[in-house]
Amino acid sequence: IDFDDLLPMLGQFGRFQWQLLLFMIPFCYITAFVYLGQIFMTLSPSDFHCFEPELELMKDKELRKQLSIPREKDGSYSKCRMYNTNYSEIRYARNKSAMIDTSLPTMPCRHGYEFNTSDMPFLTATMEFGWVCQDDKYATYAQIIFFSGSIVGSLAYGYFADHCGRLAALVSSCSLAIVGSVGTGVSNGFASFAIFRFIVGASCDTCFTMVYILVLEYVGPKYRTLVANLSLLLFYSPFTMLMPWIALASRKWRTFSIMAGLPLTLAMLSYWILPESARWLVSVGEVDKAMEILDKLIRRNKKHVEPWVLELFQRCCLQFYKEEMHGREFTVFSIFKYRRMACYMLLMIAIWMAMSLVYDGHVRAASVLDSHNVFVFFTIACATELPGNIVVILTLDRFGRRWCSFTFTMLSGIFSLIGARMKNVVHMRNLALAGRFCANMCYNVGLQWAAEILPTVVRAQGVSFIHTMGFVAMMMSPPVVYLSQVSFSLMLIILGALGTLAGLLTIFLPETLNHQLPQTLSEGNVFGRNQRMWHAPCCGPGARRSKRRTV
Repeated sequence: IDFDDLLPMLGQFGRFQWQLLLFMIPFCYITAFVYLGQIFMTLSPSDFHCFEPELELMKDKELRKQLSIPREKDGSYSKCRMYNTNYSEIRYARNKSAMIDTSLPTMPCRHGYEFNTSDMPFLTATMEFGWVCQDDKYATYAQIIFFSGSIVGSLAYGYFADHCGRLAALVSSCSLAIVGSVGTGVSNGFASFAIFRFIVGASCDTCFTMVYILVLEYVGPKYRTLVANLSLLLFYSPFTMLMPWIALASRKWRTFSIMAGLPLTLAMLSYWILPESARWLVSVGEVDKAMEILDKLIRRNKKHVEPWVLELFQRCCLQFYKEEMHGREFTVFSIFKYRRMACYMLLMIAIWMAMSLVYDGHVRAASVLDSHNVFVFFTIACATELPGNIVVILTLDRFGRRWCSFTFTMLSGIFSLIGARMKNVVHMRNLALAGRFCANMCYNVGLQWAAEILPTVVRAQGVSFIHTMGFVAMMMSPPVVYLSQVSFSLMLIILGALGTLAGLLTIFLPETLNHQLPQTLSEGNVFGRNQRMWHAPCCGPGARRSKRRTV
């Protein structure tokens, strides 16, 4: 008897699990803020030009532009160049209109920039530090450094969680996010900004992944898909839609970073409120502590379980620990000692890297596809996650992880490729939103699927390693979105091609629906052995619930 056998007796989704689900609210907010916050902090306004202090007191803004800013070939004012002339002479001239001379030589901006805040009444770090024109690469560098921190954090916290527990990793990562958020708010230049964003990035994945795994481990197989996506539907998606308006209400990026980061302190209470993972406790030999938690689960759900069932379960746990765990050290590299598991791991890494780049690319594309209504368009783009989560809930336990992932990922790629061919900007945006809608769904499926394929003994490390490789891929997302300055079509072609490739790779992974999840490496190595290419949980042999196989 194991956890999946025992959970139906304890209550697969009772009061205890509902309380765990509600505890995910602050962590969903943290994830939305940590992940999306930097996008708004580094937004670049579409309307700006060189600032000249000698003309600052002139009330006529149009005349000020005519005196200092040359025009481009399309008739618009230049954003990055100004006339090279004596502005002190213009300042004291009686008839300033007579000083207009379009034949003057030009030069780069020398005193910073003047931004039109009517389209975006939010002071960003890009505006304060002047990360535009020849310095526009700094915002992209900051995003890459953020993901560099995510890579380090995922590797470190994956190991930390499997050796010190899910709760310890969760609380320490939230502490790191608080330090990084407050530090970001007091940054005085690119160097300090980048250092603190690296720190925030190190906490990014763990803040959500650990509580996500923790909750799923206590939910019965029948409700696992529902709970996995319900948290995203009810909590994460609304917070992503609110994030642009929280930023706008803050008015300044420094205020946004500090004030929006303060609720992270609530996560510190989780160490005393949330239960540790009973599965993890068994894997480290703390069977008595695991049984105490299960006793609380039984009382909270008001269930009655025969004492002999719990005693049998406890003996099985002790036997499992002695045979599979005692005296053995498991790391993510233990997965690669088994050929089948190594193949699965390499496939999951490749798929997740492509999915991560596609998803993150679509998220960031929302900030450039409509620069004049960036907050509204970003909210609409995030709103696609709501119906996406509903579709996943309705289809994932019917058609399975593999075919849902294949369909959603392929559709994301196809919509993006079609959008890249569109000449009409509105049609391109709509197809990009359709690609984002499908990218949301395949990303959500991927979150759950990887955790189900990997055995319990290396689950946290394995998922963290896969997510780490996803962050490696996400480092390329800012440069891909930066290509939008050259061509929106080029950006969508790259996202579409990657989505199509990832979709094709998903059919080579095993289906987990109707299959008991592996706990040991030996169980993981035979998982999916009897599945064929067209295996489907909705019909045929795949519709029958299987028993765990061991060797």
